[in-house]
Amino acid sequence: MNGFLEYVPGDSLLHRLNPMAKIAFAVLFAIACFCTSNLIFLAAMLVLGIALAASCKMMRPALGLMKAVLAFSVILAVLLLLTNPSGDVLVELPWGYVGTGSVLAALTTILRLEAAAIPLFLAFYVTKLTDLSNAAVKVLHVPYKYAFTFASTVHFIPVFMNDMAAIMEAQTARGVEFDQGGIVKKVRLMVPLCVPLLVSSVRKTNSAAIAAEVRGFDLRTRESGYKAYPLTVADVAVLVLAVALLAAAILLQVL
Repeated sequence: MNGFLEYVPGDSLLHRLNPMAKIAFAVLFAIACFCTSNLIFLAAMLVLGIALAASCKMMRPALGLMKAVLAFSVILAVLLLLTNPSGDVLVELPWGYVGTGSVLAALTTILRLEAAAIPLFLAFYVTKLTDLSNAAVKVLHVPYKYAFTFASTVHFIPVFMNDMAAIMEAQTARGVEFDQGGIVKKVRLMVPLCVPLLVSSVRKTNSAAIAAEVRGFDLRTRESGYKAYPLTVADVAVLVLAVALLAAAILLQVL
């Protein structure tokens, strides 16, 4: 089973797109979400993001992502309700009030974060990290060292998460109860796990560094990669769609 940010093989349109086109679309899509406060437009963007996840059979990871983002966005929404009095008064507070504008701002925050997150995470689920780093070097002329550093960082996120899960399972087998008690108790139980995780992380990164040096990392140049990443008609169409969405978001905000 694939974990967090791990590539999921497939033959959908998103899988076949140029890696740079995927990243550019996801970034422009997210920027468009932050350029407008129109709830209808943000809802449409959220529906489009869900449709993209369905098209590449990634609904389960997308729903898990939406659940995680929802928890974070609700916290921000509550803070906005309590600290941003605007519009007609709905509820009086000792330090202000909750108004219609506050509710709209809270809903906008939730929809905006939900809609912006889906394409960004899909871009990593449907793209191999090797293709992403190589395309950045070939197309954008990014120095290989920087592209390799970024790809390695993303690669080690699920690795460290799996290591943490394994350590927690080992401690659970020894009688440690992570699912009981308050948040303070859980934090105290988690702190000792950082030491074995840190040791494991250092070992893995050291092994990865040695492997990279053995394979001639310092000799790698832009011309070293044999695979080309030309833009196709589908890539151009996706980029045009992203620019159109961004322009629509800006126009809606201005008007």
